[in-house]
Amino acid sequence: RFLPTAALARETMAYLWLGLAVLLQSLFTPVNLCEIPEGNTRLIRSLNLKLLRSTIDNSGEPNPSIYIGLRLSEDHSLEREADYLKKLKSSLETITASSNTNNQEQPSTGILALYLMALKSSCEDMEKPERMRLITRLKHQLHKEKKHIVEKDHPLTNYFQYSLGLVALCIHDKKVDEHVIQKLINVEKKDGFVHGDTLSVDTEAMAGLAFLCLKLSGLYSPALTADINLAIDNVKQKIIKSKNAEGVFGNIYSTPLAVQFLSALGTSKDNEECPKAISALLEAMKQGKFSNPMMMSQLMPVLHQKSYLDVANIKCTGNKDNLVLNPSTGVLPDVVEGEERINVIITVESPSNQPVRVGVEAPVRSSLLDILKLAEKQNENFMFKTKDSLYGPFLVTVNGVTGSSEERTYWQLLKDPNDPLIEGIADYRPEDGEVITLRLSNW
Repeated sequence: RFLPTAALARETMAYLWLGLAVLLQSLFTPVNLCEIPEGNTRLIRSLNLKLLRSTIDNSGEPNPSIYIGLRLSEDHSLEREADYLKKLKSSLETITASSNTNNQEQPSTGILALYLMALKSSCEDMEKPERMRLITRLKHQLHKEKKHIVEKDHPLTNYFQYSLGLVALCIHDKKVDEHVIQKLINVEKKDGFVHGDTLSVDTEAMAGLAFLCLKLSGLYSPALTADINLAIDNVKQKIIKSKNAEGVFGNIYSTPLAVQFLSALGTSKDNEECPKAISALLEAMKQGKFSNPMMMSQLMPVLHQKSYLDVANIKCTGNKDNLVLNPSTGVLPDVVEGEERINVIITVESPSNQPVRVGVEAPVRSSLLDILKLAEKQNENFMFKTKDSLYGPFLVTVNGVTGSSEERTYWQLLKDPNDPLIEGIADYRPEDGEVITLRLSNW
């Protein structure tokens, strides 16, 4: 049976257009290569349970990042998450109420941002007056950050928190002053996301997520959007350039945020960055390197092929309720007990004091925090203080010298001879014979 010439031509053209459409879709649709290879379900479930178990710890303030990580998982313990959300809301009321008095420290940009993201991920009505006030408060905080950059050439907190604040406002569909956005773009353009002399990959990634969200919002002028697009490309190139032979971006703990950015960005078929990074992260999980709740919470979205931008679209109905904690979970002692011992040298370097060097014998697998406690107990010329943070205890004072945000100094942790630690004092476990240096440094 033959078709008339005109009909045949129309049918032929229809097939040609269909073929062209399929081809164009394959060329321009972002391909997500940040997928998790099959066979890792048990490993991922183990980390999910580990993060969930951290919600039982009542020794410090609840961490909104933990809740966000749990909500971005495909697997849940809805009862445990609900209990933790209550703790977060109670803590939020306390810190916002107490900071209204003159003698209390204001919650930082990053803390406000994380609490807003946690509330959003719980599907709470964010248009309620008390939640709108929190959003307005974060906007004001970002203006203070911008003003501080103008006056002091650096933000009140840091560019990571600045970027996180933009992400939090963006996922709530709130328009931000274009001058606040432009300030971050300018810093990125000038390669300002550094820690010391080293590129801060996690800051680049968080800024990249902020730029992506702002671009997708469609709320900004064509001129600013063009600058945002350029910033996104710059961030991508810097993150890719930071990759080492194992596929890690910066270090293993900055890699989850870098992968979040690349996953949200989408990547072409000839781009091998994500698969190698995923393999490195899975191997690190097998080695037990992810034990800090903050680090686990940043990794969790990656394991479910999501990013912080997905908080905007979280659904709170139809969630799997399939995670069960073992009730017999114990608490590790402050110092690990055991017959094997290690010897570690602690050195202290600061411009205002003479160098100090003390030797410590400690049980094997002791954390650096355990070892510092023993050093303080055994040596009259060594003392230290820590401050709680979302990342765990943070070293703030050594031998009476305190790091200063005004002078931009902090106590840097290094392995001999000059290798910065990428873990905190409660997470890093020195080996026998190691020399650990506590150095007052600029940031």
